[in-house]
Amino acid sequence: MNPTLQVLFSALAYIGLKVLACAAILIIGWIIAKVIGNLVDKGLAKARFNHLAQRTGMDRWTGRYTPSGLVGKLVYYALLLFTFQLAFSVFGPNPISNLIDTVISWLPRLIVACVILVVAVAIANAVFDVITNALSHFSYGRAVGRIAQVAIIAFGVIAALNQIGVATTITMPVLIAVLGTIAGILIVGVGGGLIGPMRQRWERALNKFEEEGTRVTDHLKTRAAEQRAAVDAGLTKDRGDTMVQAKYPGEKPADRKPSAKESADKLTEKASALRNDMKSGPEL
Repeated sequence: MNPTLQVLFSALAYIGLKVLACAAILIIGWIIAKVIGNLVDKGLAKARFNHLAQRTGMDRWTGRYTPSGLVGKLVYYALLLFTFQLAFSVFGPNPISNLIDTVISWLPRLIVACVILVVAVAIANAVFDVITNALSHFSYGRAVGRIAQVAIIAFGVIAALNQIGVATTITMPVLIAVLGTIAGILIVGVGGGLIGPMRQRWERALNKFEEEGTRVTDHLKTRAAEQRAAVDAGLTKDRGDTMVQAKYPGEKPADRKPSAKESADKLTEKASALRNDMKSGPEL
């Protein structure tokens, strides 16, 4: 046989074996990734992960997937990446393997960023509930809670972007644009033709703040009066300024000393009874 053809057939056979090995690794890896993804989905669903995501509000970010299904899909695609890395490594160093290696080395940072975002959203929802319930008596309570929630989520997003290494290229231009917009509004609006309307708005805001301050003070005074009334209703005070608590409602404490007025009333009653007995008795 021609040596050239022999070398060609040997090279084709060598490449064919590598292609078969790559295909076998891809098929086996795909099956394993599919099975593990389904197991993760079912395991998290049995562990009530979907209920936890619903309580924290994270189910709004999962789209058409359930929270457990989304985690199962992420595990599935991550295993596929490792499968591709192993399969293309059969051909030796190549651009596709280098790209997959870069993506795989970046995955831990992405996972940490997702955890930061999840924790930030959970904390933001908890802070919103606490502030809204604490300031439920006031008109601005929900607005203050919403501002705090948005601020915490914004800090979480910035921290997540910083973790994956895109904070400098994305957050800085956005932050500069926001600050520039605010500065332009202040310069053109407040320093220009909106001085009169802004003065009126500030007067209304200050009046509103004063009214709310009065309401807060009255509310605190009312609560304090109610607490004092509750304490006075459950406790009795004797002449020596010692508080003795009754065991049951309406029951007088057994160790309470009678006051001077009560003692005088009892002596008067006894004297009246004795005088009546003397009048009704036999005359001597």
